[in-house]
Parts: sequence; structure tokens; C-alpha cells
Amino acid sequence: MKLYPESAAVQLEFDKIKALLTAHCNGEYAKHKAEQLRIHTKKEYIELELQQTNEYKLLLQNAQYFPNDFTINISRQIKLLGIPGSTISGEEFMLIRRLADSMEKVFRWFDNERRIAYPALQKVIEQSYYEKTIILLIDEVLDETGYVKDTASPDLQRIRMSLFRKRNELRKVFEKVVARLNKAGYAADIDESFSNGRRVVAVFSEHKRQVKGILHGESDSRKTAFIEPEETIELNNELYTLENDERREVQRVLKALTSSLSVYSSLLQTYYSFAGEYDFIRAKAKLAIDVNGNYPNVLDKAIIDIKDAYHPLLYLYNKRSGRSTIPVTLTLDDKKRILVISGPNAGGKTVTMKTIGLNQMMLQSGLLVPVHPASQMGIFKQLYIHIGDTQSIEFELSTYSSHLLHMKHFIENANGRTLFFIDELGSGSDPNLGGSFAEVIMEELSKKHAMGIVTTHYLNLKVMANHTVGIVNGAMSFDEVHLQPLYKLIVGKPGSSYTFSIAERIGLSKQLINRARTLVEEDHFRLDKLLNRTEQDQQRLEKEKKELNKLLQENEKLRKEMEKVMDKERHRQQVEILHHQNKITEAKIADLKETERRLKQIMLEWRKTDKKEEVIKQIQNLLFKKNEQAVTNKMAKKLDAKYQEIKADIAVGVKVKMKKNHQIGVVKEIKGKRAVVQIGLLPMSVEITDLVVVEEKQQAEA
Repeated sequence: MKLYPESAAVQLEFDKIKALLTAHCNGEYAKHKAEQLRIHTKKEYIELELQQTNEYKLLLQNAQYFPNDFTINISRQIKLLGIPGSTISGEEFMLIRRLADSMEKVFRWFDNERRIAYPALQKVIEQSYYEKTIILLIDEVLDETGYVKDTASPDLQRIRMSLFRKRNELRKVFEKVVARLNKAGYAADIDESFSNGRRVVAVFSEHKRQVKGILHGESDSRKTAFIEPEETIELNNELYTLENDERREVQRVLKALTSSLSVYSSLLQTYYSFAGEYDFIRAKAKLAIDVNGNYPNVLDKAIIDIKDAYHPLLYLYNKRSGRSTIPVTLTLDDKKRILVISGPNAGGKTVTMKTIGLNQMMLQSGLLVPVHPASQMGIFKQLYIHIGDTQSIEFELSTYSSHLLHMKHFIENANGRTLFFIDELGSGSDPNLGGSFAEVIMEELSKKHAMGIVTTHYLNLKVMANHTVGIVNGAMSFDEVHLQPLYKLIVGKPGSSYTFSIAERIGLSKQLINRARTLVEEDHFRLDKLLNRTEQDQQRLEKEKKELNKLLQENEKLRKEMEKVMDKERHRQQVEILHHQNKITEAKIADLKETERRLKQIMLEWRKTDKKEEVIKQIQNLLFKKNEQAVTNKMAKKLDAKYQEIKADIAVGVKVKMKKNHQIGVVKEIKGKRAVVQIGLLPMSVEITDLVVVEEKQQAEA
């Protein structure tokens, strides 16, 4: 992206975003990349970086582990590895091994499921492969501390075995010498020491001539002398030779290992860049979490359709301070290319411009931006900005001259992929003349199909935006009751500067304010007052709208709760109906079973008795139950007139009445819980609980 002027990134505070990003980087590779963060114009590249950042953000938010632990700067070691004849130390080889081990974990992490779930992160290593030979070659020569193994070469193994023997031999001889000197009283408090890699004995200086050997030096106090005993000189010489042989052999082994791994220098350089890329992506994801960054829809055209956008730095500051940040919602497209924002000073006009500009730069740098995910953001190839006083003493330019110089560059170079921001267009000159020039500049930028935001206090620009195609008015809200800005952008209407209201807020005398009012043109004052009243009405309507929406939500909540209650009641009623139907069905089944049983008894009676007519009559009574309820009621009344119930136990020989069909019979036999009752000629088996003892009323009266 082309920026104008060169300080545009600083004016929009993009350098502070890069500093925050750099602070999240662990390795030098990622830090260098963050410091040199580029703003791209290719959609494919931007979308890939945004998707990578978004996928890593999901990993962090879900507390999932990703094995990008290597962040050490080993670019020099990898470069040395590719230079013929160079040698790398054992400790440096262990750093290279750590890099290879880290890459093995990364390649293994991307199994089949994760390749599908995190395609953008997998794309970093897509064109490469893991080479296990690197670790195998290093492990053959070095142990886990970077020390060359005895088995690295046959010569090294032989030399170290000889060193082991000679050191043991030297130790035994030296111990004998020390014991002899201690016995003679020559040895100092420090029995032994080393000088230039040779083993020496410490003796008192006054006895140094009594000890045969080579004098290596004396202590600072001159009280102790360090002597290599005569008996150990030859052994020390042999040991010294073997140690030199060991060093040469170790150097030869390390050089051979360097040569063996030199073929993988380019692959290791690729691994190092992979580790740096993942470190950089992690830093972007952490920054996104800090500023509440999201992944909006990216379109390859000039468009701004953002919802709930925050200025990331202001969002961080307010979050630390425990205050809320007012978001910006704005749409600029082919039909509405230029937004003219008016309103009071310190009302948030410049912050709104910086919010849009900084978010656009972050998006095209591959950073997630603090907007609603449903937002749509286009891609611009040029970003022009003119904010603040740009007068130049060096070039003898006044504020207005510098302003026009910038506007000249805007008009000459703007195109359909240009995003511009102009603060206080036309300021610095006579309001009438400056306002006229401002209209011309806006017309030209509109003809160039450039897209941008302009802030102004000029009335003519507000009027122009109201009737010019492609230009739209916007206002920053102001609470005139409490005399304080609300920092909220309202698109579609111009705003008042609230000049007199702000003057009242800071405490200017009313007499001065009234005198100023008399000097203002009546039409101008009337229009500004109308804008004030319109904005206050708009705020009142917004407040009422919020209250209405709140009531509607509460009403909807109550409606849903009522539906749940009604559903439960319907369900309860249906359950009761089914339960009642089941009871009726059970009663019918029991009645049918009783009818079947009585029919069987009647058939047995038919075979036994000669009075067939009575049996037929019983069958008719049983099967044809027309007006049964009326007959039953009539029979019950008849029986009640003749018999009365008494409290007595059911026993053989007593008269009983059946509760169900009101028939009188005599108990002939009791079988457990049932009794055999003789009703006329027909004996019946009846539950005892369905019987009650009765006696005739005449007998009772007698």
C-alpha cells in the first residue's frame, strides 16, 4: 500500500500497533518481521494471513497446545553449516538438534484431522518435509549435553582410554608425593592445584628448594609455592600430549559432522523460518485477543462496511481503566463514497477517522481487527491522510499553504482504490474562501471515485453533502443537557458545532455569549439552532427506541414463558384424558369378563334346572341392558323400601345385597375373599367387598 505522507503510519499510530505486536514475539525472526510489518494489497495473501491468525487465536482460546517452542536465534550457525570447511561446536549442534526436534513435533501435530481443521496453519509447512537423518547424525556423535561421545571414532575411543589410564597412574604417583611431603611438613594447607593444565603440589615457600621439580609460580602472599614434582613430569607430558590429540580428534569429528549436515543447511534454514513464522502468527493471535480482534469478510474492491469497530489502542486504554469504548458503525460504497463529519470539538471526529484508517492498515497487514465478524472490508492500494497542523518553517509554508499542497497531491493521484482522511478541510483561511476551495476539493475527489472521510465545521460543506451524489453527512452526538460529547457517530445528518453550548460549559459569562450571538447572521444562527434541536430530538428518539426494544424483548420473553405454561397445561390435560379413558376401558373389560363368567354359570344352570324360562329371563337381563341404569335405579329404590343395610359380618346363611346390581341373595358358602351367593335359582361367586348384609324392614320393626 502506498502511504502519503511518509508519516501517515505514525499519524494513524500504526507504529504503536507494531510495537505491541513485537512485544508478543519471542524470537528474533518474528520480532524483525513485526518491526518490518508490510501493508499488502493482494487479497489472497491478506486472507491467508488473517486465516492463519484466526486459527491460532482459536487454539489459544481453547487452550490447545501447538509445538512451536523453538525461538532461539541460530541463523549464524545455520549459515556456518553451509560454508565448506567450517566447524560448529557441540553446543551449537544441540541448538540445531532442538530446531529439528521442534519441527518433528510440528509435522506430527498436523494429523489428518488437524490438516482439515487448520488448513491455513498447515500451509506454512505444506511444501516441505521432515528429515529424521539430521537428529540421527547428531545423536551418533554427541550426547544430550553436546559432548562428543567416545564412540564417535575409533581413534577418539583409543585416545580417551589412554587418557583414563594415564590419569589414574598420575593420580597414584601424585598421591604418594603429597603423602611424602605432608610427612616431611613441606606441604601447605592446599595439598594440590593445577597450573597451565599440569598437576602441581602446594608447598611452603621456605621449603621449595627441598622439593625436586619444576616451579610453576607462587601465591600473591609469597608464602606458598606451586611445584610440579619430578616424579610426575613425564606423566604430565604424556597426559598433555594425549589431551592435545583428543582436542584434535574432537575437532576433526565435529568438522566431519558439520560436513555431513551441510547438505541439510537449506532445509534447516527453512525449518528456522517455519519456527519464526509460527512465532509471528502466535504474536498476531495474542494481539488479536488483547484488542478483541475478529476476522471480517474481505472483498477485493473499495468498500467499508464495518459494524461495532473500535480503535484498538483506545480499546486497550479504556479496558485497563475499566471504562467502556463507543464503537463506530459505518458504510461507504459506490453510492456513498465520502463522509463529511461535523460536530463539536473534542467530540470524537478525529478518533473516528483514525479508527477507520488504523483498522484498514491492520487488516491489510494480516492482523485481525476489532470489528464485528459480520463486517465487510475492502482492499485499498493508496492511503492518504491530512491531520493536524502541517506548517513548515523549513520550506516557508504556512498552515493553509501546506494544506493546499497536500490537497494538490490528493487530487492529482487519487483513484478508485484510494482511501483518504482529511481533518478540518478548508481550515486556516477565510471561512468563505476556504469553504469554497473545500467544496471544489471534495467534488474533485468524488469525481476520482476516491473514498474517504472529511471533518469540518463549515456550513457550506454540510449543505453540499446534503445534495451531492456520493457525499453523505455525519454527526458526532452531543448531550446538550449535560454539555458533554457522546462520541457516537450518526450517519445521514449534519451536526452542530455547539459553539455557544461549549462556551457555557467552560464558564464564559452569559453577557459575552449573548453579544456573540447578536453578531452571528440570523440565518446561520437559526440553522445551527435547528441542527441542535434536530440532534436532541434524534437522541430522544434513539432513547425511546431502546426503551421500546427493551419492552418488546420483555414482552417476547413473557410470551414464550406463557406458551411454555400453556403447553404444559395442554400436556397435563391430555394425560388426564388418556388416564380417564384407560380407566373406562379397564371398567369395560372387567364388565365383559363378569358377563362372560355369568354366562358360563347360566349355561351350567340351564343344563341342571327344569325351569328354562327363568334362565332365559336371566340371559335377557344380562345381555340386553337397555335402560339398565333406570332399571337399576328403580330396583335400588324398591330394595331400599323393602330392605335396610345393617352392620354385620358376611357369614353363611345371611341375606346380602350386591352393591353393583342391587340384587338380594343368601350366602351359601365362603371361599377366601369370595362368597357363593344364591340369587333366585342361580348361585354366583362374588367378591366379599361387593356385598353388604341386609334385613327386611318389617322384621327389623318387629
